Amino acid sequence: MRSAPTILHLDMDAFYASVEQASKPSLRGKAVIVGGLGPRGVVATASYEARRFGVHSAMPMAQARRLCPNGAYLIPRFRLYQAVSELVMGLLRELSPLVEPLSLDEAFVDLEAGGVAFDSVTARATGERLRADIAAATGLSGSVGLAGSKMLAKVASEEAKPAGLLLIEPGTERELLAPMTVRTLPGVGPVTGEHLRRAGMTTVGDLAEAGEDELVRMLGRSHGVGLHRMALGLDDRPVVAERDAKSVSVEDTFDIDLHDRVRIRGEVQRLADRCVQRLRASGHSGRTIVLKVRRFDFSTLTRSETLRGPTDDPGVVREAAARLLEGVDTTGGVRLLGVGVTGLADYTQEDLFAQASVTLGAEDAGGGPDAAGESDVRDGSDGAAGVRGADGVSGVAAPGGAGAAEPERTAPGDPAAPRPSHHAAGADAGGASGRHWAAGSDVRHAVYGPGWVQGSGVGRVTVRFERPGSAPGRVRTFRVDDPELEPADPLPLVGEEGAQAP
Repeated sequence: MRSAPTILHLDMDAFYASVEQASKPSLRGKAVIVGGLGPRGVVATASYEARRFGVHSAMPMAQARRLCPNGAYLIPRFRLYQAVSELVMGLLRELSPLVEPLSLDEAFVDLEAGGVAFDSVTARATGERLRADIAAATGLSGSVGLAGSKMLAKVASEEAKPAGLLLIEPGTERELLAPMTVRTLPGVGPVTGEHLRRAGMTTVGDLAEAGEDELVRMLGRSHGVGLHRMALGLDDRPVVAERDAKSVSVEDTFDIDLHDRVRIRGEVQRLADRCVQRLRASGHSGRTIVLKVRRFDFSTLTRSETLRGPTDDPGVVREAAARLLEGVDTTGGVRLLGVGVTGLADYTQEDLFAQASVTLGAEDAGGGPDAAGESDVRDGSDGAAGVRGADGVSGVAAPGGAGAAEPERTAPGDPAAPRPSHHAAGADAGGASGRHWAAGSDVRHAVYGPGWVQGSGVGRVTVRFERPGSAPGRVRTFRVDDPELEPADPLPLVGEEGAQAP
């Protein structure tokens, strides 16, 4: 614990949804839900307007549509989110060399290490200046927490939401934490929270009063000691600028269970190629290939094959994944497939063909193993891809059609960031043309300029033509195979191109 509140935690407000509202003027002030649009889609982020209807992250998209039938439902645009995130992280790095990103929209900053804050006054001034700089650079709002520890800074930013700043003065931690629910503390999930509730502990103050011995008796030494320290506001973890990745993975959830073995093999090959793209983009190679299969009954199996040395060769990964698939019974159907690489290194060994030392293992798990790169919030995500950090936080993430959940972190400048996949239920098959127009995706018309897809069906696609910074634009409908309508890259949220009137 520090004697001055010089650890800053930034959390952008409803990041994905806010980016969509900023880039689509007609959606400002309206309920926006970003995620997978298929029947197995999952909400990635909901705007504050949508949250009033009870919509929240990780909720099944079908449930969100029932709660908020008039909301705008859009696919994620991770390339744009990544670009905006880089602007924000750049501003943080101007404050200090010690910036610890937790996701695209969240990070800790050690202000003292950067020499920009040494007490409450300078810390508050730095936080307010950061919020103003973020608004000027992106047009978005972020919430800032300032405290003497990482845990308290994160608590402060949560309390400051939306678009606020809260500074916790050293010495006031216990008073602030005491009335808060036990779920406020890191590591207290639904199961632990219910266990504590049955013991009569519902607030952080209850945990502090219970004492370390009682919490150790209930939860075990490691968890009990740590939880008691946090209840007292004690946290000595430093801000760490770099975290080593443990694995790279890619997975898809399918709107309809796959039964055709040939189709399943083809999907595994496609996932292996995407996984290698991400592996190379992260600057790694890997030694263990992992296949993940979630079957029709939600049972999840994993198989792994360990090579004699690390590789980033797509042929090696494809062949290993294919061999692993041969040992999996897909009778009854498959709803999710994933390919991952673990045992990461920064070098490769080229002559790995037919040199695999096979280690097979099966795991019946509802959420899958770390090697598969899936967190609970990603259940049902299509096209989710991750680099998992040493602390277990999923990293690099990519959009998908069926249900992309909010990812933790995306690699800057990732060339493998995908486009909406062919599984996207929000995309219209487009008749014979086969063109896909997913709701929310960027387009450009030869006559009307840039716009975004509001929806498509029965051979037609509806587009609203507007830019960031413009007035709400007009809506026009075209045939899905209109030769003058093409997919486009997102426009910047702030800048001359984005501000021009359509």
